[in-house]
Amino acid sequence: MLQKLVAEFTGTAMLLIAVVGSGIMGDTLAGGNTAIALLANAVATGCMLYVIISTLGPVSGAHFNPAVTLFFASQHQFPKAQILPYISVQIAGGILGVWLTHVMFDLSILQLSSTSHRTGYAQWSSEILATLGLLFVITGCKPANASALVSIYITGAYWFTASTSFANPAVTIARSFTDTFAGIQPTHAPAFIAMQLVATALATLTLPRLFAKP
Repeated sequence: MLQKLVAEFTGTAMLLIAVVGSGIMGDTLAGGNTAIALLANAVATGCMLYVIISTLGPVSGAHFNPAVTLFFASQHQFPKAQILPYISVQIAGGILGVWLTHVMFDLSILQLSSTSHRTGYAQWSSEILATLGLLFVITGCKPANASALVSIYITGAYWFTASTSFANPAVTIARSFTDTFAGIQPTHAPAFIAMQLVATALATLTLPRLFAKP
């Protein structure tokens, strides 16, 4: 169990380093071109997802996401007793990843007042669709293809969703700790998380039926 928790902690930290670090680098080098910054952010995140799912999947299942953990538990594919430990280390790992990124880019470690406004019906509906889409991919793909398909999906979802596809409560919490390109205002994070959990409930009701063996 300890090995699994360390894997989830490490993987989520690495994911946030990619998300926040590439956001900072892209924003710095793009010269005000938001499209270029977002492209850098999306590609780096997708690359990191491929790496951590491929390497840590055999250790912990490569959840790195409370929505994924809750979905697997609802399908009796994950022990309910491990839900809280998994989610706890995912959140802690994500926050540490943000702080390490701030250190790497010589920024203030503690940033509790992100100015990135992400709110409203468009953003909220986007998070439902983004999270539901992620769980759709995870449910429908073969385990051997998970790292590639999840990476491709998230890279694309950065562009075809209004919210740039957080699709992860731990990532949402962690990104509320950074006032950089990838940040989210802390007061806006709870609504994102609520929509991600709504999507998880919808996935629980629909996806097992969609992918049931005939």
